[in-house]
Amino acid sequence: MNKKLYLPLIIFVAVCVAFFVQLQRNAEGNDPRALESALIGKPVPSKIMYDLFENKEYDNKLFQQGKPILLNVWATWCPTCYAEHTYLNKLADQGITIVGVDYKDDTQKAIKWLKDLGNPYQVVLKDEKGAFAFDLGVYGAPETFIVDKDGIIRYRHTGDVNDKVWNEKLLPIYNQLLGQK
Repeated sequence: MNKKLYLPLIIFVAVCVAFFVQLQRNAEGNDPRALESALIGKPVPSKIMYDLFENKEYDNKLFQQGKPILLNVWATWCPTCYAEHTYLNKLADQGITIVGVDYKDDTQKAIKWLKDLGNPYQVVLKDEKGAFAFDLGVYGAPETFIVDKDGIIRYRHTGDVNDKVWNEKLLPIYNQLLGQK
């Protein structure tokens, strides 16, 4: 009998095993949308960046504020960013420090967006070519990172920040970094 006839059966069984393993991982509570980041536990990438409004220069010290911050990657062309923007304004009103990265966007559109919708960001960095976001490992907007008081990335969230995400995922980590429970 020809051994080549068994090859499709072997491939089929291998695919079934792979699917079964993935289903087991999801059943155990792992989020299949969660993206690991090689930067967890490492400093925010070092790069000279410029302020969206004033063209002021910033370096990595921006992320070493002595308190945790949210680093939010967004763009005016991103509908999900629009959906999360109101919630970011709410967080900023509560005293949460947020640094924005305007990702692959038109500067004038971004300025108008923030003037029209409110500006939740302490600082907004321009990333017109996406080089900084690339260094962060960003797949697309929005993505939000929690950065500790020393500028070390502690968590990465892909997708919008909303009430559920904030309360269930981000706030516990943020509070832990503040020394709260």
